[in-house]
Amino acid sequence: MSNSYERYKRQRAAKDIARENISRKKGNKFFSNLKMFILATIALLLAGFVSFNLYLSSLPKIENLEDFKPNIVTKFYSQDGEVIKTFTAYTYDKVDLGNVPEQLKEALIATEDKNFYKHNGYDIFGIIRSSIQNVIARHAVQGASTITQQLARILFLSNERTLTRKIKEIEVAARIEKTISKDQILEMYLNNVYLGAGAYGVSAASKIYFNKKLNQLTLPELALIAGLPQAPSVYNPYNSKELAIKRRNQVLKRMLTMKYITQEEYDKAIKADVKLSSVPQIYTTNKAPYFSDYVVLEMQKLGFDETDIIHGGYKVITTLDSKAQEVANESILRNMRAWGLTNKSQQAAVFAFNPLDGRILVYAGGKDYGESQYDRVTQSVRAPGSAFKPIVYAAAMEKGISPNDLVDDSPITIGNWSPHNSSHKYRGKIPVYKALMISSNVCAARIIQEVGIRSVIQLARVLGITTPIEYDYTISLGSNGVKMFEFVRAYGAFANGGYIVQPYAIERIEDSRGRVLYRAGKTKSSHQLSLKTAAEMTAMMKTVIISGTGTAANIGKPAAGKTGTTDEYKDAYFIGYTPDVVAGVWVGDDNNKKINGLYGGTVPAKIWKDVMTAATRDMGAKDFDYPEIELENYNGRFGNAKVIGDDENPNQDGEVVNHTEEAPTTQDAPIENNAAPVQQKEQAPSSDAVKPKTTTAPVPKPAAKTSTAPIPMAIPESLR
Repeated sequence: MSNSYERYKRQRAAKDIARENISRKKGNKFFSNLKMFILATIALLLAGFVSFNLYLSSLPKIENLEDFKPNIVTKFYSQDGEVIKTFTAYTYDKVDLGNVPEQLKEALIATEDKNFYKHNGYDIFGIIRSSIQNVIARHAVQGASTITQQLARILFLSNERTLTRKIKEIEVAARIEKTISKDQILEMYLNNVYLGAGAYGVSAASKIYFNKKLNQLTLPELALIAGLPQAPSVYNPYNSKELAIKRRNQVLKRMLTMKYITQEEYDKAIKADVKLSSVPQIYTTNKAPYFSDYVVLEMQKLGFDETDIIHGGYKVITTLDSKAQEVANESILRNMRAWGLTNKSQQAAVFAFNPLDGRILVYAGGKDYGESQYDRVTQSVRAPGSAFKPIVYAAAMEKGISPNDLVDDSPITIGNWSPHNSSHKYRGKIPVYKALMISSNVCAARIIQEVGIRSVIQLARVLGITTPIEYDYTISLGSNGVKMFEFVRAYGAFANGGYIVQPYAIERIEDSRGRVLYRAGKTKSSHQLSLKTAAEMTAMMKTVIISGTGTAANIGKPAAGKTGTTDEYKDAYFIGYTPDVVAGVWVGDDNNKKINGLYGGTVPAKIWKDVMTAATRDMGAKDFDYPEIELENYNGRFGNAKVIGDDENPNQDGEVVNHTEEAPTTQDAPIENNAAPVQQKEQAPSSDAVKPKTTTAPVPKPAAKTSTAPIPMAIPESLR
């Protein structure tokens, strides 16, 4: 019995040992297979790496690389063939590596390529490392281009972000490394890299940013330049000093980490302020610098990046009228000087386009790009004053009100808001068109009360005005800010039969071989006003130029427009149009300060006249192709019309003034070769008109009845 039991135990133990051995063999087999897979993968990678290196080592040298000079020929042309900007307009100072400060070389190497003197033009491990980081972040957060690869891209390749270009970049970098020495590579890079503000190479950057020679730059200044290659426009201190300093300090941190500078040098450098030279002359030599900036933005929307635009050698045909632009630049300076507006904060802007096809013809975002690159056409939001009234009147026309209907030009109170005409002079019942012609404030208030605030806001929106608009009666006097680009575009509907088009700046882009890369398509348009309303508004605004507040803008051919002046004369506008051109002019103070005596009918109207005379020089004197709108009480020559009162001229005290052909008032400079009727100033808005917070008009209830009499109509309301 005992022998049998012992035998059973031995058999059981043997089976357990067998099972354990089998299990161990299975585990060993799994790990063995995994080990083989890893070794095979590493072997393949090594084989690929060796093969790739052998391929790169077999590439031929690049002939005559030492004699290379940058071929930077991207140019912007006006529609009439004039060069308005060229990206070769810079000083290319080739500097020897021995004359480059050691700290600048160290800063660039620390920031751009710490292993520059160790690799063969490319850094495989750097590429792998950055690829892992980008995969983890799910977007490009880290690059891996060596200085040699960057030089290859600058000299021979585009800036497209594709795998094919990356492979080509590595290939060309390897060939460069076989052709010239490391020091020569670094020297070429230092001389050709784009550093923003039109600066190619470190020597040019030193002059443009600091007006110094390289050997005169301080450590913080050298670090700022070394931080620019990554994103020249972003870190350009002229565009954003804050971002430039942040990037500079990152470079200094890298230099400290790599022990190129001491802790003491670092602590002192990061506290240094950035003292820039005056804006470089390259800006002021452009014939249309604000417009050129806008063109660059359009190109970026089409997929071109800034470096590619500059280095691409493109021929960009724009829509600009170079002759009209030249006139605009000169007229702004001349008229503002004549008016004593010489402070840097006192500025002007001009924007003109073709309302039929959207071509931008004139674009000036300020009076001097050298003093300020801030674009007041697209960036600034300023109150339009009475220039907003045509939108109020257009809403009335859409509701069936006629230009010949009567409106009561007498005091009105809506809730606790009591707008008034300047000098508190009133005319009684007058035609609607005359109320707009003389820019009556109380009439505008009565009309918005009749048609409703919502109708006016809705019309402003469909005409393309996107800035905030208060639901308040005071908007009838232009109390809300607008962007000039949008506001002038909105007036295009009056010129184009009610259609709105989107202005554009680029007609065509060609590469250096003449191949067309982009061609503007047909402009999209949308119908937002009836043809009848466009015709009525045009007939009404013609009277503004012929015998109303905008006589200084008379160009001697059919044109319509409106003046605008804001509270305390902080902003002045003139927006007007012919059948082929819509133009707007703004004059004011960037600091929102009062400019005594500035009206829309003064400096803005004079600049507008100069610009439109040039812009329409080849377009004849054709009239608008609209249904005839007869304005009662006017004969063929508007100049003989009688206008009741002149609220802004204290010498006329409300009496009937006969506007015959006579010399302009002394407040306006003589109009060359064109005598004009006495110019009336537009109604100066009352302080309560543009300060709704202190005297806010009530928000109307839809069913509420006002206590004021309705606007007298030629046709009863029930039959309209």
